[in-house]
Amino acid sequence: MQYPAFFDRVPPIRLRDPLAELLGAFEGGVMEIGYLDTVRLAGHSCPTVAGAFLMARKGLAALYGDQLPQRGEIQVEMQEPVTQGVCGVIANVLTLITGATDESGFHGLAGRFDRRHLLSFGNDNPAPVTLLRKDTGLRVSLNYDPSFVPADPRMGLLMQRVLAGSATADEAGRFGRLWQGRVEAILCEHADDPRLVKVSEG
Repeated sequence: MQYPAFFDRVPPIRLRDPLAELLGAFEGGVMEIGYLDTVRLAGHSCPTVAGAFLMARKGLAALYGDQLPQRGEIQVEMQEPVTQGVCGVIANVLTLITGATDESGFHGLAGRFDRRHLLSFGNDNPAPVTLLRKDTGLRVSLNYDPSFVPADPRMGLLMQRVLAGSATADEAGRFGRLWQGRVEAILCEHADDPRLVKVSEG
């Protein structure tokens, strides 16, 4: 299996999942979710998927500090309806990382580990994504804006040719590399730029 090398350079998100510990999936319930896992879930790598991963990483760091985030104990509130824009794509990534689901999720064991109703849409919140710790009630609002990370100017024409089915194999390959070049810049060069992901309490 081949994929862009930078996927492995993105620091993973480390968490503890009490359900995984109980059922023996991970020793101590401790797991790592990397960008490659996120790409497998989404089926592609793009600025939106990268942004969802970074919002999760920065939001969890703000909520837990030096402690391990507790997967399954985090509520995710999306500002937009699930069918609006890329809201659903972002929510899927956040579900992977936080364990939060809507009514379709795991219903728990003996009243514990219920993952349902931790993910909601169409909330009247000040930011596109809000994460909340169930145990403390601490909330963080997350805004992601990659607009200052430029795309290669050659991408526009190449995308038109690819989508129209008129691109050569070389052009299609070049488009994919240029596309991932911007994603790499977001994840590896600008991940800590305060303009990219803005985190605020509440």
